[in-house]
Amino acid sequence: MKEGPLLLHIPNVPEHVTYGFAASAVLILIAMAVRFTLKEKGAPSGLQNLFEVIFKGLDNYVQEIMGPEGRHYFTLIGSLFLFILISNLMGLVPGFDSPTGNLNTTLALALVSFSATHYIGVTRHKLSYFKHFMGPVWWLAPLMVPIETISHLARPVSLSFRLFGNMLAKHKLLLVLASLTPFVVPVSILALGLFVAFIQAGVFVLLTMLYLAGAIEEAHGAEH
Repeated sequence: MKEGPLLLHIPNVPEHVTYGFAASAVLILIAMAVRFTLKEKGAPSGLQNLFEVIFKGLDNYVQEIMGPEGRHYFTLIGSLFLFILISNLMGLVPGFDSPTGNLNTTLALALVSFSATHYIGVTRHKLSYFKHFMGPVWWLAPLMVPIETISHLARPVSLSFRLFGNMLAKHKLLLVLASLTPFVVPVSILALGLFVAFIQAGVFVLLTMLYLAGAIEEAHGAEH
């Protein structure tokens, strides 16, 4: 928790950028550690076993929401989940800050989700992807196009403010609870922080998967 001076500081670089790079570095180091522990034969152990469980659970989660089609986008969804999770958890470490507690970071993540959704829709279904913006019949297009456009543009705003607001509220709540009961329930306070960190990462990727699934389904519907 950011209760005192931060351990990482780069002159003229915003804190959320510094700790965003730190979160990326943590993920790279974890990936390298897992790579060096891989076993071609025999039962997995250690980090390999842990991350096989994590990725298997995430893979099942993706397929449950999006169906088998979701496996094509597992890299995107998994990367978003892990980066957001590590960023959220960093805020629980004294001397560290959570980059997702800054609106610039969450907006950048939301724009990745927004851009990927429409890029995948256009790539897979070409111009027919935009037919769902016009409504079920052509004469509703003047009404439906503005409504659908505003609805889609609101998605990155909603994603960014939801994650930012929840992480900021979590941070303030933990500080208040820690100041009220510094020696009584520190474990419970950290458990609450861990719960919020996992939930918010899960909610962000859940909405991303729903947007991706909706783009694919709407494009199919437009083709038919």
